[in-house]
Parts: sequence; C-alpha cells; structure tokens
Amino acid sequence: MQAMSTVTIYHNPRCGTSRNTLALIRNAGIEPSVVLYLETPPTREQLVALIAASGLPVREVLRSKEALCAELGLADPACTDAQLIDAMFMHPVLINRPIVVTELGTRLCRPSELVLDILPAPQQGPFTKEDGEVVIDAQGRRVR
Repeated sequence: MQAMSTVTIYHNPRCGTSRNTLALIRNAGIEPSVVLYLETPPTREQLVALIAASGLPVREVLRSKEALCAELGLADPACTDAQLIDAMFMHPVLINRPIVVTELGTRLCRPSELVLDILPAPQQGPFTKEDGEVVIDAQGRRVR
C-alpha cells in the first residue's frame, strides 16, 4: 500500500468557509482532490470513518443550522449517533463542511484556518479570507 501523500477536501463551492479552506490548501502549493460531496456524497462507511478520524462527536459534524435538521427533528438530544449518521448519509446537505483529510490528520475546518494544522506543506505567501481577515502574512506565517 502506498503512503498517502494527497490532500482531500470535502467541499461545497457555495460555502465561504469551504472556499477559504480550499484557497489555503492551494496557498501551500497543494492541488487537492476536491470532492463535491453534495454531488458525490461519501458512503455511509466513508462518513463513519471521516467522523472517527476527525475525533469529533457525531453531532458536531451535523450541520445543525440547516433547515432540514430541524425538519427531521435531529436537534433532539435523544437522537443516536447512528440516526444522525443515517440522516447525513441520506441528506449530504446535513454534513458540516469542509472536511479535509491529509497524511497529518482529518479536520472539520471551521474556521478555515484549522486546515493549517494538518497541511503537509507551509504557506507560500500571504493569504486573506474573502471577508478581508488576514490569516497569513507576506512571509507565509500565520498571523494568529
């Protein structure tokens, strides 16, 4: 088996946080594998593995602000992890994003700067988020 040397982002191009995360990956000189998860959702097994690798509770990977979450009653604390995973599998819009997988770990990158902790290469220049927040200075260093 070959060692993983790729970066994968589960991406929604309509999401600013997801766009900023993708741009930070590219600012490190990396062209990631981009999975448009709304079009090509992960299998249930892949979803379970992503959540486990992230180290987050299942509920934190659920996009709780999505209207469908309320419609399906998923905010109810009585919902089990299996029920939440089933809902995310059946309705990928309920998967919080972006999720990034590298050889250094798996993260739900909210905020987008969390991707910096798992990138296998340093930033190659300055980076400013879409909202104007400076994240990386001219020397490629994290601002905060």
